[in-house]
Amino acid sequence: MNEKVYLDYDQVELDRQLNLRARWPEHPEYLARWAEESAALRRRVAGHLDLAFGASPGETLDLFVPPGVSSAPVLAFIHGGYWQGLDKSDFSYLAPAFLDAGIAFASLNYDLAPQVAIEEIVRQVRAGLAWLFRHGAERGIDPARIFVAGHSAGGHLTAMALSTDWRGDPGPEDGLGDGLPADLVKGGCAVSGVYDLEAIRLSYHQEVVKLDPDMARRMSPLGNLPKSAGPLVLALGSEETEEFHRQQAEYLAAWRGAGLEARVVELPGRNHFTAIDALGEPGHALFGAAKALILGPA
Repeated sequence: MNEKVYLDYDQVELDRQLNLRARWPEHPEYLARWAEESAALRRRVAGHLDLAFGASPGETLDLFVPPGVSSAPVLAFIHGGYWQGLDKSDFSYLAPAFLDAGIAFASLNYDLAPQVAIEEIVRQVRAGLAWLFRHGAERGIDPARIFVAGHSAGGHLTAMALSTDWRGDPGPEDGLGDGLPADLVKGGCAVSGVYDLEAIRLSYHQEVVKLDPDMARRMSPLGNLPKSAGPLVLALGSEETEEFHRQQAEYLAAWRGAGLEARVVELPGRNHFTAIDALGEPGHALFGAAKALILGPA
């Protein structure tokens, strides 16, 4: 019998659960479409591109603001790629539905593993959100209405943003805690997220992300729930792996168990790569849930 390495998974099964590109070998088609549609959007819609919010190459964001709006709420989107790949520019295609609803759309970048650790990626995302609070008003967004969303590893980073103690966590060395409100992020939407990094640490991804047990614990949203937070929307494709379903179910139960508000949007027929498309589809329930999160019920 093969030795169990995580819950009931042996090494082969754990790696299979987390190897999404092998599970959906057509994934290059999805990645190419995201990039093509995003490039087309940037040609069509004026945006503030490659705004620097830190000193490292990855600390940049793209910001699109609805025309004629001087103080729009903003959805800050965090891309996935297992903390190892993809780019903010691949997800501009999600912006139009939000812009049409009067919501600004920011796409955040971060430096990638193995050049930086996941802990540093979390810090960079927090820095990007703090930058939006401090400088967004200059570009037409309302700093009192910042929301966050993310896909896959970006779902993990969304959850970590919601767990941030904005007055204490970032640390004085970054200047992030200076003058920031405790409720800087008003709510979040995590799609196909990873909430327990112990699974990642014990999988083939460890070769790149290089988590030690302590960092896996500190950087896992499941074990670092906030004392208070805005509402959370969770979504997951029905065709995703059992481990992704387990992680979302456990995170949802823990979130609600802590007295926090959450809702789940079902994504029937969607896999890990098609799940995120629903966030930018005006007629889809996921976009509707994100819009209601930001603007309130219709």
